[in-house]
Amino acid sequence: MDRFLRIAIPTMFAGIALALLYWLFSASSKGSNRDPVARLAVGTLSDLDVSDRGTPAPATPFLNASGNPVTYQDFAGQAILVNFWATWCGPCEREMPSLAALQTSRGGDAFKVIAISVDAPDDRDYAKQRLSELSGGVLDFYTLTEGPEGWNIVYDSGAGGGFPTTILYDRDGNKIAKLEGDADWASYEAVALIDLVSED
Repeated sequence: MDRFLRIAIPTMFAGIALALLYWLFSASSKGSNRDPVARLAVGTLSDLDVSDRGTPAPATPFLNASGNPVTYQDFAGQAILVNFWATWCGPCEREMPSLAALQTSRGGDAFKVIAISVDAPDDRDYAKQRLSELSGGVLDFYTLTEGPEGWNIVYDSGAGGGFPTTILYDRDGNKIAKLEGDADWASYEAVALIDLVSED
C-alpha cells in the first residue's frame, strides 16, 4: 500500500497542477484581453463571433437598387458592415435605425453599411420602401439576385443561421466578425469597432 501511495499522491498533484495550468492558459488566451476586436464584444455585441476572422469576402453577386449586380469587391478600400435582413423579421426592423445612425456617423470613403434584403422578389418594392422608412433614407437598398442561386450570397458570407445576421469586413475585404441577432449599432462599442477596422 505504501508503494501505491508513493506513486498515487505525486500523480494526483501533478494532475491537479496540469489542470490549473490548462485553466490559466485557456482563460488568458480567449482573446478578450489582447484582441482589440474581441475586447469590444460587450453589451449588444457580446455574441460577436471572430472565429472566421481573415476569411476573404466572397465574390458572389447581389443586386443594387437599380437591379444591377454588385459584389463586395466593388467596395474595395472601404470597411463594410453587411446586414442581411427582411421585412418579416421584427429584430431586423428593430435594429435598422441604429444601422442608419452608424452609417450617418461613420459612413464615407472608409466605411459603408450594406443592408441586403432577403425578402421574396414579389416583396422587393415594399422592402425598398420599408428600408427607406426605417433608415430615414440613409441606407442604400440591396437585394438577392433572381432564382435560388440568389441565396448564395447569404450562405457564402456565412450568414445561414437566421436573421438578422451582420458581417463586418475590413478595408482589404477580409472578414473581421459576424453577429447573429439584432444589436444596437449606434452603441459605443459598435462605433469603436467600426473606428478600429476602418482606420488606415
